[in-house]
Amino acid sequence: MLKHLRRAWLQYVMFSSHIPYPLWHESMTSVPILSRLSQQEQHRLRKLASLFLHEKSITGASGLNVDSTMRVYIAAQACLLILNLDLDYYQDWSEVIVYPDTFVIQREEYDDNGIVHETRKTLAGEAWGRGPVILSWANAKPGIRPHGSASNVILHEFAHKLDMLNGAANGMPPLHSNMVREHWTEILSQAYEKLYQQLEQNHRTAIDPYAAENPAEFFAVLTEVFFEQSTLLFSLYPDVYEQLSLFYRQDPAQRISSDSL
Repeated sequence: MLKHLRRAWLQYVMFSSHIPYPLWHESMTSVPILSRLSQQEQHRLRKLASLFLHEKSITGASGLNVDSTMRVYIAAQACLLILNLDLDYYQDWSEVIVYPDTFVIQREEYDDNGIVHETRKTLAGEAWGRGPVILSWANAKPGIRPHGSASNVILHEFAHKLDMLNGAANGMPPLHSNMVREHWTEILSQAYEKLYQQLEQNHRTAIDPYAAENPAEFFAVLTEVFFEQSTLLFSLYPDVYEQLSLFYRQDPAQRISSDSL
């Protein structure tokens, strides 16, 4: 009964709060990974992004004025990750906060001896468990690639949100029934170790070295590459590509192949 009521409510929201087409078209043409979508996929994404904007607030911090174009740009890319999943993957939180530039956080961390140290970090984005997604607009706006050609701060932080659905971010989002947990763990662990060893030997890597920070960052960075440079990820880690394709229920490399025909 509750699911039926929610479905009816969402249908009403989509009818009454659809993103205006000119605004939607602007986002589609400014983001290559969105412009590659089929018309059917773009139509479905527009519905999801409209619902996202109805349920989540996207607000500016430190004096930043977040306009409608920015909101649609963020919502469309956030919803790209759940295009073939469900809006409920973004449940239990309600806010996206956007700073004009990188922002500083202060935290307490324990060293190996159990001593607490206060640390300050400058970030371009952050995702909290049941709290907000925080973005730096200077690093997230169209055309900006702060960490290489495959980088995308929006995709990165929303990948963390999916990772956190079953607890702390650890590179293991809730898998679908047709996926095997042991396969995911083995394949991503081997790829992570390969990247880590390349960096230990001072080799240049084709993807952002930050992926070797920990398994959670590995999943988030590889999500960026999966959507932004899918053929690169397929050539580097074909088994990882297959696992991400199963999880996101998408095959972005196929979209590139279709564009070249």
